[in-house]
Amino acid sequence: MLYVVATPIGNPDDISARAIRVLKSVDLIAAEDTRRSGQLLAQLGVATPMLAYHDHSDAARVEQLISALASGKQIALISDAGTPLVSDPGYRLVRRCHESGIRVTALPGACAAIAALSIAGLPSDRFCFEGFLPPKAHARANTLASLKKETRTLMFYESPRRIAAMLADVAQVLGQEREVVIVRELTKTHETLLRGTVTEVLSQVQSDHEQQLGEIVVLVAGYVADEDVETERARSLMSTLMKHLPVKAAVSCAEELSDLPRNKLYKIGLELKAE
Repeated sequence: MLYVVATPIGNPDDISARAIRVLKSVDLIAAEDTRRSGQLLAQLGVATPMLAYHDHSDAARVEQLISALASGKQIALISDAGTPLVSDPGYRLVRRCHESGIRVTALPGACAAIAALSIAGLPSDRFCFEGFLPPKAHARANTLASLKKETRTLMFYESPRRIAAMLADVAQVLGQEREVVIVRELTKTHETLLRGTVTEVLSQVQSDHEQQLGEIVVLVAGYVADEDVETERARSLMSTLMKHLPVKAAVSCAEELSDLPRNKLYKIGLELKAE
């Protein structure tokens, strides 16, 4: 059995009792960074042997783990923090387990991307996780350009060294008015959340060096077509006016108060009346 075990992203109390029990009972823990994970395991009273498995592990290390599993060993896979396989290389081991008929089970828990989404206040019914953007400016801009018309909420991890440059690229490629939320140091003492247009958030980051430290999740509102924005404006205005006026009068009033076309206002008025 391979256990894919989520570990805390900051607060050590965010690990489940089941996860601690499994980490203590398995024969081996495959860890992204044995030194960093060793500190957490020591706090939890876990003395299980560890083996490094990370981005630079070769096929031989994967086969070593598969061989141990095939011989009946129980192994837990953990990352530096959060849920393994979310922006880390664990999928290669999981894939080989499936190919070899070895059972894989998940012990769910902390995940920075999902935790950030849950408190961002952006649409969460559909979202697109992109991990880390390319570090080079040109490649980063190209990737953002490919996501310009993506209507789902976009989620990224970003290095504190590049957060200002990344937000500047978002403003240039996706538009200065695109809504952005950055969540920093989740579950830790200095957790912060900044939200607003990308230019507003960039200004806050540039003026406060503390916002350029720690672990950062960036969420960007999905693309909304100009026509959709206009429709939403018309619906909001007509909804307010029709609380006090009949449809025809509300349309005339809305037409005077805005640059919205009369036919759109009238159509939306009829729709609201029928609701």
